[in-house]
Amino acid sequence: MHKIMTFSMVLGLCACNSVYMKPNSLDAGHVVYADRGGYSMRRSIKETMENRGYRVVVGRATVNENATDESISVDIDKNIIPVDVKYVIKVNERNEKFRPIWCVFNGFWWWNFNVSIANQETGDEIVSWRGRGCANSSVRLLNRILDKVEK
Repeated sequence: MHKIMTFSMVLGLCACNSVYMKPNSLDAGHVVYADRGGYSMRRSIKETMENRGYRVVVGRATVNENATDESISVDIDKNIIPVDVKYVIKVNERNEKFRPIWCVFNGFWWWNFNVSIANQETGDEIVSWRGRGCANSSVRLLNRILDKVEK
């Protein structure tokens, strides 16, 4: 019985991430665009990329345009991606959850996210990662993924 419980726990942890990547397709030192703000995963990706030698930019915000319908008025924010950007990173995150028992040695926060890294020049998607996990282990996995995709 103990072996079955251990096996099911290990199996459950293995299914937390799904990663597609193209090895040796990311050139270090180039300009990377990432959206502003976000929860901790987006911030951690920006910090990790900067620490690895990339220049991370968030683009320039433009003046809001006011789209008017007969019944509603909506402000539309636009960001301009600089022309020298080689890679675009998109991160979709859900609310972080404080999990002090589950993530006690891994940063206390549980993340649930989707990450895409694409080459802006060729249109190729280099990394597609759907994941969830504790904060520190997710950042460690990000570094392992980047080790494989960098030239």
